[in-house]
Amino acid sequence: MTRNKKLVLWLVFPIGFIAFWELIVIVADLPPFILPSPSLVFDRFLISVKDGTLLTHSLTTLSEMLTGLFVGTSAAIFFGYIIAKSRVFEALISPILVSSQAIPIVAAAPLLVIWFGNGFFTKALICSLVVFFPVFVNTVIGIKSVPRQLSELAKSLNASKWQILIMLEIPSALALFLSGLKIGATLSVIGAVVGEFIGADEGLGFLINLGRGLFDTALVFVAVLTLMFIALVLYGLLSWVEKSVLYWNDHQKASVLK
Repeated sequence: MTRNKKLVLWLVFPIGFIAFWELIVIVADLPPFILPSPSLVFDRFLISVKDGTLLTHSLTTLSEMLTGLFVGTSAAIFFGYIIAKSRVFEALISPILVSSQAIPIVAAAPLLVIWFGNGFFTKALICSLVVFFPVFVNTVIGIKSVPRQLSELAKSLNASKWQILIMLEIPSALALFLSGLKIGATLSVIGAVVGEFIGADEGLGFLINLGRGLFDTALVFVAVLTLMFIALVLYGLLSWVEKSVLYWNDHQKASVLK
């Protein structure tokens, strides 16, 4: 698909969706607390921007997300590499990590709030738990996907473990790792909001709870759309990083083959 066609689709779909939304409100004659019109949501957005409410709460949620993304990704890389390289650790730790995913984060979040309070640390911890598993799985698969012949060749050339990691394992695992990171980045939004739902006095999740309690549905839409925008920006940035890194990686592989 050409760039012009993509731009047309990106413009046509939102405009068509907003028009359809406005039509539903007009035809069904719905009250604002059930479904506000797009114009009402936009007016509420402008009010939230002018009084600084939206920026303040967005920065709080974003800081929780980025902290959780960093901590969860770091832990996933650490445990993923250990498990990928050791069958003993894989047998011991993998069942625990896999079974932990059967616990919904909305069920674990109240316990974390009880244990650690409802401050920033708990929100970041919930985000890191949500981010951890997709990055962990892709890291393990990526490290294990290194061709055995190349590993044996590197060892036969007396390459150190550090050289094998930098020159062979990381480039081989990079594509899968970045794919998992993109998934984790979008899931970090869910982690932050779940934590704020359980207990918070700031953040976009708090705004959603506030709007729901006041029957200010337009404010709920503003907070939800802001969360969607943040997730799209994070995903877009990581997609750009992925494209840039893998482009360089492909060229490096081509030069090596030559």
